[in-house]
Amino acid sequence: MSQALSRFTHPFDVARHPTLEPEVKRAILASWASDASAVPDQPALRRPAEVEVPVPIDDVLAALGALDGGAPAPTRH
Repeated sequence: MSQALSRFTHPFDVARHPTLEPEVKRAILASWASDASAVPDQPALRRPAEVEVPVPIDDVLAALGALDGGAPAPTRH
């Protein structure tokens, strides 16, 4: 699954993916939210092994919320 994950650079990319099942999206995002993905000395950031640039935990949580019927994941520019 790691190769498949490498195409995602941001949690919103996962949340908006057109063919992934919601359960798969949640699993990916939960792994990103995990403390195992935390950036040392920067608890507000997460950097899963397959992601080059750290992302804010708030973005991960917002993407998870969008899957649960919250506000839609914003479009990144």
